[in-house]
Amino acid sequence: MESNTKKKSLVKEYSPLATAAGIGSMLGSGCIVGLSATIPVWQRGLDLTTAQVGFISGGLTFAIAFGSLFAGKITSLFGLFKSFNWINLFYAIGSAICVFSGSFGMLLAGVLVMGVASGADLPISLTVVSHDAPDEKTSAELVSSTQIFWQVGIFISYICSFLLSGVSGVLGARIVFAILLTFSLFTWIWRTLSKKFKHFHEEGVKRQQQIKAETVGKQEVSIKSVLFGENKNKFLGYFLAILIFYVCWNLLANTWGQFQTYALTNAGASQSQATGLGIVLNIVSLVTTILFASVSGGKYRNKAFFVGAFVQFMAMLGMAIIGGGTGFIMLAITIGFYNFGNPMAGEAIYKVWTQESFPAEVRASIQGFINGFSRVCCGLFAFVTPFLVAPGKIQTSMYGFAGIVLCATFAGIIMMRLQKKNKTTQYEPVDDNELNTDNV
Repeated sequence: MESNTKKKSLVKEYSPLATAAGIGSMLGSGCIVGLSATIPVWQRGLDLTTAQVGFISGGLTFAIAFGSLFAGKITSLFGLFKSFNWINLFYAIGSAICVFSGSFGMLLAGVLVMGVASGADLPISLTVVSHDAPDEKTSAELVSSTQIFWQVGIFISYICSFLLSGVSGVLGARIVFAILLTFSLFTWIWRTLSKKFKHFHEEGVKRQQQIKAETVGKQEVSIKSVLFGENKNKFLGYFLAILIFYVCWNLLANTWGQFQTYALTNAGASQSQATGLGIVLNIVSLVTTILFASVSGGKYRNKAFFVGAFVQFMAMLGMAIIGGGTGFIMLAITIGFYNFGNPMAGEAIYKVWTQESFPAEVRASIQGFINGFSRVCCGLFAFVTPFLVAPGKIQTSMYGFAGIVLCATFAGIIMMRLQKKNKTTQYEPVDDNELNTDNV
C-alpha cells in the first residue's frame, strides 16, 4: 500500500514534465488534423490546384517522417535537453509562416517546418520523460499519459475547424494555425525557463551516470552496439516486433485520421455532420486513452491490449460484413468502436514499449526511426486510401484492414513474450525498498 502511495506521489511530482512533453504531442496531432480540416479553405482562398493540395498534404507527412528519422542526430548535435527546450520554437516559426501565407510556396514552407519540428519533438520529448523519471514504473505511466495530449490535439483541431467553418475566406484557417502558434510559443518558453525541469534533468543525469557506472563492462552504447551487439537477439527482437506493430497500427490510424471526414461524406454525411461526428468520435478515443494511461504501468496493461485489439478487429470485420452502402450512421458507429479499442492497443503502449525496452542513450534514435519509417509507409499508403474507403470499395477494404489489425496483434504478442522472457516488463509488484526516491 505504501509503495503504491509513493508511486502516485512520484507520478504527481513529475506530471508537469509529462504535460510539457504531451503538449508537443498535441501540437503534432494538431498540425495533421488542422491542415486536413482546413485544406479545402486554403485551396479556395489561395486558388490552389489539386496537385498543389496533394503536395502540401504529402509534404507534411514526409516532413514529420524526416524529423522523426533525424531526431537522434539532432540530440547528438545539440544535446537532449537543448533540443527538448528549443524544438517548439521552430514549430512556432513554421506555424507563423502558415498564418501569414499568401501563396502556395509560403504555405508549403510553413507546413514543412512544422512537420520537421513536430516529427522530431515526439521521440525527443518522450526520451526526456523516461530519462528524468525516477523509476521505470513511473516512466511508463508518464509516457503513456502523453498520448492523452495527442487526442486532445485532434479534439481541439476538430472543434476549431467546426466553429470556424463559417468564417469567410482563409481567415478561419489562419486562426487555427494561430492557435497552434500560441501553444508552441508557450511550450517553448515553459520548457526553457522552468527551474523544476532543469532540476529534473540534473537529477536524471546523475541517475543515468550511476546506472552506466554500475553496468558491467561499461561499454559505450550506440544503436549498432544495441541492435547488433552482445544482446542483439533481445534488442533486435524488440525492435522488429515494435516496428511491425507500429507500422500496421499506424496504417489504420492514419487512414481514419486523414480520411475519416472523406469517408463519412462519401457515405452521405454533410460536411457539418462529418465534422460534428469527428468531435464525438474523438471524445471516445480521449476517454479510452485516459483510462489506459491509468493502467499502463500496472498488471492490467496487457489485458487492456487484448481488449483493444479484439474491439478493433471486430469493428473492421463488422464494417466488412455490413458494407459501405448502409449510410454514414452505421459507418460512424463502426469508427466509434474502432476509436474505443484503438488507444488500448496502439500509440500509447508503443511509446511505453519503446521507452522501457531500450537503453536511454538510444531511445530517441530508435523511436525516431520507427516513427519516421511508419510515416513514410503512411504517406505512400495515403495515395491509395481515398480509393479504398470509397463507397464501392470500403466493404472489401475492411477485410484487409481487419487483417492488418491481426498482424499488429501478433506482433504485440511477440513483444510481450520477449519482455517476459527477458524480464523487461516493469509492472510486477515491488517492495518499498525497490522504489528509489533518494534523488526526488
